[in-house]
Formats: sequence, structure tokens, C-alpha cells
Amino acid sequence: MKLWQTGVLAIIAAIVLFGGMLAFQEIGWRYGRQTRVAEEYSKREGSGLMDNAVFGLLGLLIGFTFNGATSRFDQRRLLVGKEVNAIGTAWQRIDALPSQLQDSVRVPFRRYVDALVMSYETPQRTQDWLREPPNVAQAQGETWVNAVKVCVSKEGDAARMLLLPGLNDMFGAVEEERFARRVHPPTVIFVVLGLTALAAALLAGFAISTSANRDWIHRVGVAAVIALAVYIIFEMEYPRLGLIRIRGADQALLDLRASMK
Repeated sequence: MKLWQTGVLAIIAAIVLFGGMLAFQEIGWRYGRQTRVAEEYSKREGSGLMDNAVFGLLGLLIGFTFNGATSRFDQRRLLVGKEVNAIGTAWQRIDALPSQLQDSVRVPFRRYVDALVMSYETPQRTQDWLREPPNVAQAQGETWVNAVKVCVSKEGDAARMLLLPGLNDMFGAVEEERFARRVHPPTVIFVVLGLTALAAALLAGFAISTSANRDWIHRVGVAAVIALAVYIIFEMEYPRLGLIRIRGADQALLDLRASMK
């Protein structure tokens, strides 16, 4: 799965799951009506135990993936906050340099933050989105080279033990946030979730086939709720590629950049 497609695939997956559940409900209902085995099955003692096992598994999978997605979403917001704090600290430590040397570090530093903000607002539409964008890497290298250059000079030597570790911490915090984007459940979890939802829809359709009338309100309602839950799970797993974003944490970075005069 290419990451640029994830935002679109989340919508497609939800729509396909919604339609699939309606179709499987109809298949189960028709099978029960045509064969009339549903009436006999419903009279058997403990006939609902197997159905309940599938429904329980579906609830467990949704709860498991939803809880994991929200936890990772919150963790990414915390990492962005850590990143903003590291950037702000590194920016302040530039003050330790003599005034005539500060601009040689501040100018590429601002370009680095600008490139970082741009990469968050308009992520690359390829697998390289997980890697450091070229413009960010270039600005990072320029910032580091200029900082080392001024710190090894006689005038800037006093700031070396403050500025260089601060820049290291900043680059490390940015990379840690980028690495967190790779942390997702195995694909098989989502496959099993989809198959279980379809199986539950089939059993539900079979169970209600004792009635000659189609209860579309419940059919559509259940399918829509489950499809919506799966969509939100995908959105929170990839918060920079869909409609759900880490805007609150990113705003802190924008505010910090605005203060860099």
C-alpha cells in the first residue's frame, strides 16, 4: 500500500465494507428464507452461541484496533510537542554565540523549520513520505555545518557545549516523530477485521430471515456504524494523510516559527 493512497483508500475501504455488509446481510437473509432452515435453527437450544462468538470477536477487533489507533495518535501529538520544545531550545541557544555570528546559524535554521512545516502541511505522495524530505535534509545539513563552523572558531567556542547538543536533540526529536509514522498494526489485523465484519453480517442476515420483512433501518445502521469506525481507525493511523490531522500540535510549531525573528 502506497502511503499517498492511504487517505483515499480509507474512504474506499469504508464504502466497500459498508456495501459488503449490506450484501452479506441480504445473502444470509435470502438463504434463510429460501431454505427455511433459519426457523429450525432458531429453535435449537444454544443456537445463538456461535453467532455471539463471531459478534464478540468483531467487537473485540474493533475495540483493539480503535484503542491502538487512538493511543498512537496521542503519542504522535506528544512527539510533535517534544519536537517543538527541542526546536525552541536550540533556537534560544543561538543567543550564546556572539551577535556577529548568530545570523550565520539563524538563517539556515529558519529555512530548516520552514521546510519542516511545509513537509507536514503537504506530505510527499510517495513512500518517501516516511523518509526525510530532500529540502529538509538540505536545510538540516546547512544548519549543522554553519553551527559547527562558528562553534570551532575562537569567537564561538564558548557556545559549543550549548548549541551543538541542542541541535542534536532537535534533529533527533524530528526523526523520532518521523519514525513513529511507521508504527502500525500488521495488515493481517485489518484483513481479519474486515472478514469478521462480513461474517457477522452474513450471520445477522440469516438470523433475521425468520421475518419476511427486511428491516433496512437496522441493516443500514449497523453497517454504517461499523464502516465509520473502520474509517476513523484508518484516519487516526495515518493522521497526516487523511481528514484527521495533528493540527493542534502542528499549530505550536507554526507559532514558534512566527516568533523566530
